[in-house]
Amino acid sequence: MKSPLLASAAPLIVAALTAFPALAQDAVLDDENTIVVLGGGLEATPAVTAYSTVEVTRDQLVTAASGRLEDALSNVAGFQQFRRSDSRSSNPTAQGVTLRALGGNASSRALVLLDGVPMLDPFFGHVPLSALAPERLELIRVTRGGGSGPFGSGALAGTIELESAGADALGLFTGQVLANQREDTEISASLAPNVGNGFASLSGRWDRGQGFWTTPVDQRVPASVRAGYESWSVSGRLVQQLGGLEVQLRGLAFDDQRTLRFAGADNTSEGQDVSLRVVSRGPWQVDALAYAQWRNFSNVVISSNTFNRALDQKNTPAEGQGGKIEVRPPVGDVMTLRLGADWRRSEGNLFEDAYNAATGARTQERFAGGVNENFGFYAENDIELGALTLTGGLRADRYSIADGYYRAINAAGTVVTDNTFADRSDWEVTWRAGALVEANEAVTLRAAAYTGLRLPTLNELYRPFAVFPVTTQANAALRPERLRGYEAGIDFAVDPGLTFGVTVFDNKVKNAIANVTVANNLRERQNVDAVQSRGVEFSSSLQRGPWGVDASLALTDSEVRGSGAAANLTGNRPSQTPTFAGSLGASYTGTDGTRFAATLRHVSGQFEDDLETDLLPSATTVDLFGQIPVSGRLSAVARVENLFDETIITRNQGGSMDMGVPQTFWLGLRYGF
Repeated sequence: MKSPLLASAAPLIVAALTAFPALAQDAVLDDENTIVVLGGGLEATPAVTAYSTVEVTRDQLVTAASGRLEDALSNVAGFQQFRRSDSRSSNPTAQGVTLRALGGNASSRALVLLDGVPMLDPFFGHVPLSALAPERLELIRVTRGGGSGPFGSGALAGTIELESAGADALGLFTGQVLANQREDTEISASLAPNVGNGFASLSGRWDRGQGFWTTPVDQRVPASVRAGYESWSVSGRLVQQLGGLEVQLRGLAFDDQRTLRFAGADNTSEGQDVSLRVVSRGPWQVDALAYAQWRNFSNVVISSNTFNRALDQKNTPAEGQGGKIEVRPPVGDVMTLRLGADWRRSEGNLFEDAYNAATGARTQERFAGGVNENFGFYAENDIELGALTLTGGLRADRYSIADGYYRAINAAGTVVTDNTFADRSDWEVTWRAGALVEANEAVTLRAAAYTGLRLPTLNELYRPFAVFPVTTQANAALRPERLRGYEAGIDFAVDPGLTFGVTVFDNKVKNAIANVTVANNLRERQNVDAVQSRGVEFSSSLQRGPWGVDASLALTDSEVRGSGAAANLTGNRPSQTPTFAGSLGASYTGTDGTRFAATLRHVSGQFEDDLETDLLPSATTVDLFGQIPVSGRLSAVARVENLFDETIITRNQGGSMDMGVPQTFWLGLRYGF
């Protein structure tokens, strides 16, 4: 696949670089006011908190009991994965993330950005969670509700912004090694020296283990195995200040191998990313970005009757390219104006073989794929009028869905299916607006309304899949999802150490893509009329000296509205969607590096399927973390996942079940954290 990155993104980047000298001419300040290289993008705008926004700090990230990104994010009210499995024991393609109970399929309805780069898989739309090590991050900012800023066409349910840690946070060297009672291991390290007028960082992580049993004891057979895994990832950054510009070069490579349920049911995912970002922080502020991504995925499906290979998804190469440029002109002290354009392209192809599970003979070869592309323009303005801040944004997207095909060839070499799908394209306009009122020093009122857009992924359009005993068909006629939402909230800052906030919301996704049951053990991806979610989100934080308490709660009433084949779904809750999710965390951070943290989480019952026949019971878990200095910057670390060994059902299809992480004890050493 020939990359069109240079041909398509070059105009944006060349225009930005050409303009930079003029825009940045006043950015070089005197020695007393020297610009500091931050390694991030432009500062958040004044009205960012007009929308429901939560931040996860570095201290919260490095004290997650599992050491996994999804664990830290689970403390944010409204955050949801498609399944309750983590990135050691789930199929990677099921690692879609969403917000506000707008789930129901495995593609992400929330936009995940790493240093401004979209991290959703170009083919499947999931997030490579195992490649995003929390110890490499400085901060996560979660904005719930539709977005119209850069890459806003993917921010249907909100945006999750991951910001990499700089040299100050990482230190020259950090490292850790841990092992658990199953002899699973986790090793990570980073090196972040100051270089030139900035810094460089190199980080690596390697996780491996035999894993835990996902199959209940009474369902195990001789072919049953633990959820074994082995993954590694390497990330590098170079950040330099060149005159009035800040130049950021980033690379990421990862490989992830897992085995699920049966011997031979192996899957692999791998990827490589490169990105270049140039930031000017002068009177004319500019943020320009270009990136390229390559991904591949393979998966072997084992029959639960014969325990032989039934399907070999042997190769799914995909690539993505994109870029953006955002300019903030100097329009006065009371206004912050953002003008920008962005472009994204995703291309992928599927190569798989189907087998007769009884005889082992290959019955079909299948091929599928296509290209999605999006070009968008956006403008957003914040106006500060004393205690009142107003914000509004408008975005126009030109999208295309092209080159789609599905082909099947039988064992004799005869083409039995040869479908090519008509190209289609259109314009879509989305917007958002909000207001923020500081009623007094302690109370802030906010309200917002917004719309959003998400294109169907190549996976949803062209790739069928099976999770025994259910087969789900693709649908090349899927339409884009569109969201309209409203929210209002109140935030209290009783003192600098005590804050809490409440948000009520009403979000509705029209043409929501769902896996609709059309026959016994047969589903198809279809646009249902709508998924509507109404609810309340609560968050609170208390800090008293070294002690801290954080609470998060989401109560949601979410339902499907359908017609035609999906008419019987009207009033049902979307699959994989709980009505209640909450967490309560307590922490202690000493001046000598001592850390303790405990987290209590509860997730209510949810249904596996759209017909509400297979229930996933509620689950309550307790996690612990402890870090005690040993010598200098060396510390002993202990982590406990699922302290009371709660049974967590992550899949239930007609009584065939998978389970989540059991009680797990980790011990190890850390240096420099």
